[in-house]
Amino acid sequence: MSRRILLMGVSGSGKSTLGAQLAGALAIPFADADAFHPPANVTKMARGEALTDDDRLPWLDALGQWLAAQPGGGVIGCSALKRAYRDRLRGHAADLRILYLAGDPGLIAQRQAARQNHFMPPSLMASQFATLEPPSAEEAAIILDITLPPGLLAAEAIAQLKETP
Repeated sequence: MSRRILLMGVSGSGKSTLGAQLAGALAIPFADADAFHPPANVTKMARGEALTDDDRLPWLDALGQWLAAQPGGGVIGCSALKRAYRDRLRGHAADLRILYLAGDPGLIAQRQAARQNHFMPPSLMASQFATLEPPSAEEAAIILDITLPPGLLAAEAIAQLKETP
C-alpha cells in the first residue's frame, strides 16, 4: 500500500478531520494544504475571490515537495479539484493514492456555515463545485461518502487502501 495519500474534495468535505485521523492510524505525518498557501492567496480568498491556476501552481508544488520529502509517506488534505492539479502532485510523488471525499452540496454548505474563523468563505462554495473535476477511472481514486461519521470514514479509507493497489 502506498503511504503517500491525497485527500481531495471541496472545502468543507472533511479533509482536515479525516487526514489527521488517517495519518494517526498509519503513523505518518499529515499536512493541511491550507497551511501552505502564501499570504496573498489567503487574502484573495478572504475577500471572496477564487484563486486562479497561476495562484495555485506554486502552492501545489510546495505540497508535492513536502509529500515527496516524507521518507515513510504522508497524508495531504488538499482540494486538488482539477485533474491537472492532481497530476502536478503526482509529478512529485508518482505513487500517490487519491481518496476523494464526495458529498452532497447541501451537507457541505451546512458544514461550511458552521465553521468559524476560516479564511475560505461559504460564498466560494459554488466556484469550488464549478471547478471540481471528479477523479476519472484511470486515476484509480477511492471514493468516500462523507455522510459516514469520521471514525467509520477513517476505517473505510484504511480498509480500501489495503484492498486496492
